[in-house]
This record gives sequence, C-alpha cells and structure tokens, in this order.
Amino acid sequence: MNKPSGNIRIQVTTNYIDEQSEPHFHRYVFAYTITITNDGDVPARLISRHWIITDANGKVQEVIGDGVVGEQPHLKPGEVFRYSSAAVLETPVGSMQGLYRMKADNGDNFDAPIAPFTLAVPGMLH
Repeated sequence: MNKPSGNIRIQVTTNYIDEQSEPHFHRYVFAYTITITNDGDVPARLISRHWIITDANGKVQEVIGDGVVGEQPHLKPGEVFRYSSAAVLETPVGSMQGLYRMKADNGDNFDAPIAPFTLAVPGMLH
C-alpha cells in the first residue's frame, strides 16, 4: 500500500562544480546535498530511490536504485540523514525531482516525494 506521507521531510541544496565541468564539451557537474528528516512518530527505512533528471534540452535521465550512497538509512522519529551526490548535465541549467520508497517499522510502504529543484550554473538564471 502506497500512502502519501508528510512525515519524511526532504531538503536539498545544490552547487555547481566548476573544476569538474567542461562547458566546451557540454559537461556540467552539479553536487547536491539531501537532508532527510523523519518528522513522524514511526521509524522508517529508505529502501530505494527514483530520480528524474532533465536538462534544458529536455533530455531525461532516470536513476532507479537501492538506497542512497550505498546505504539504506533507518530513521527513528526526529532523526536526520544527510548525504551528498552529483549529477552531470549536457546543459548549464536543468532540474531534478523524484521520490524515496520508504518502509515504516509498522509495515507500511510509502513514497516520500522529492519536489523539483533547479541545477544551474551561477549567473545563468536571474
């Protein structure tokens, strides 16, 4: 059973990684840091992720896999898990969105949505 859940809060910060990017070769590298907070009253484990990454040309990459950064963090109420990763785009602007599939200790499976966020080279957007 998939229930929408407001008890997992997801915050995102992003950075353009200039030293790893090669604009002449249409390679733009962005780091992002995700902070996941269990605001509910039931412990839950992050089982898998599903990202949709879209560049300014409309090219879509989907990333589906177990856990995040090799882990399936188990968050008790009030606990926070933070990790960083990266995405490579062919354009200086793009976006990411997705969801985490969660399994609560009470047996409920639910999706924690990740709202769309922008990846942009500084100065590209006003």
